[in-house]
Amino acid sequence: MGRKDFTAIAVGVIALGLGAALQFVSLHAAAGAQTPLHTAGVLVRWIGVLSLCWFGIRRKSLTPWIFVAMVAGAELGFDAPHVATQLKVFSDIFLRLIKTIVAPLILATLVVGIAGHGDIKSVGRMGVKALVYFEVVTTLALAVGLIAINVTKAGVGLTFPANAAASAAAITHPAAQHWNDVLLHMFPENLAKSIADGQILQVAVFAIIFAIALATLSEEKRAPVMRLCESLAEVMFRFTNVVMFFAPIGVGAAMAYTVGGMGLGVLVNLGKLLLTLYGALAIFAVAVLLPAALSFRVPVARFIAAVAEPATIAFATATSEAALPRAMEQMEALGVPRRIVAFVIPAGYSFNLDGSTLYLAVASIFVAQAAGVHLSIGQQLVMMATLVLTSKGVAGVPRATLVVLLATAATFNLPEAPIFVILGIDALMDMARTMVNVVGNCLASVVVAKWEGQFGLEAVDPVVAEGVEA
Repeated sequence: MGRKDFTAIAVGVIALGLGAALQFVSLHAAAGAQTPLHTAGVLVRWIGVLSLCWFGIRRKSLTPWIFVAMVAGAELGFDAPHVATQLKVFSDIFLRLIKTIVAPLILATLVVGIAGHGDIKSVGRMGVKALVYFEVVTTLALAVGLIAINVTKAGVGLTFPANAAASAAAITHPAAQHWNDVLLHMFPENLAKSIADGQILQVAVFAIIFAIALATLSEEKRAPVMRLCESLAEVMFRFTNVVMFFAPIGVGAAMAYTVGGMGLGVLVNLGKLLLTLYGALAIFAVAVLLPAALSFRVPVARFIAAVAEPATIAFATATSEAALPRAMEQMEALGVPRRIVAFVIPAGYSFNLDGSTLYLAVASIFVAQAAGVHLSIGQQLVMMATLVLTSKGVAGVPRATLVVLLATAATFNLPEAPIFVILGIDALMDMARTMVNVVGNCLASVVVAKWEGQFGLEAVDPVVAEGVEA
């Protein structure tokens, strides 16, 4: 990064900080009325945004532009919420385009990776290693969340807002999930329906069985299907490269809609819970993910650079699916073989939701604290064991964490009102936990590749390399 780039970032950060300070002084000096200080604060902050835009133009890369779009979207949502809330359509367009990629990409890459590999036993060995890693890491995520919420006691003394009951009435109560429901949910009854419903794990299960069957055929009959799947994978990676040019607009619109619709005042009452979650996720990254990376000799600096773009997309959109195609491309470019990427990352979307699992630990104990219900350490451990099971297999379910949280509250006879209070800041919490989900799954693919001794052994596909360098 050159001196001009550094200057642009420094000017942007200083201007945003100064503008925020002017806004703070203005609000306290005039009780929220429009003042010259308020106007000056807005102008200074937008100078900062423009300075960051100049940095993005100079870098000519998608990652800086996505970051700049996040900042600009947040500023627009704060300054003009009525305008910002109308921009959701651009975020929805981006998400729709991404969702069209996910199922065909997973289907094609898994089939090629397994059927083209020729060694079905190694696929089974890789699956066992991935599941062992998933279970260890998600259990540690629960432990970090449990400790964090017991230290901060964010739910103690919470006063429920008057609209909590109205919010509760608007929510559909989900049924508790049992182990047989989770197991059944993994298997597709109709491939087209699974693709239409966005059931990633079901598509992956179909692809694995299809690939095993394909591998047993003679070369003459297998070759045409393999060529079709290889071509489909290449097209979908190219499709991803095209769609990603729209990512800054989609991400900026998502951030503008979130800030414009929620505002910042909601953090006054629930800021402690929000800080608890963000702090716990940071501790989890440093105390669990980083040691895991170092233990398997993952090139940490290169990994952080590769995961920055999909993590940013996940944070801004609060949707793991939006980051999945780019995450797969980045991990393949980093050195993870395509067959491992195509197997581990989709499986991780159901079995390795590190951020969501940690959030569930924090939120469930928060509900008990807010309701004044004392849970012993033994009861909390039983609740965590329940969450280990109920948090699996919910990928693709709308508001999946809410489903699990409400089911857990019903199981342990906890009131629902605190859950609906949490919904007020759930969007901000969802952004952080989704980002950690994506980073955790990307790391899992590298760990499994290292564990298998396959990291960095295959040449990167030119289409993937082209997309990553864009």
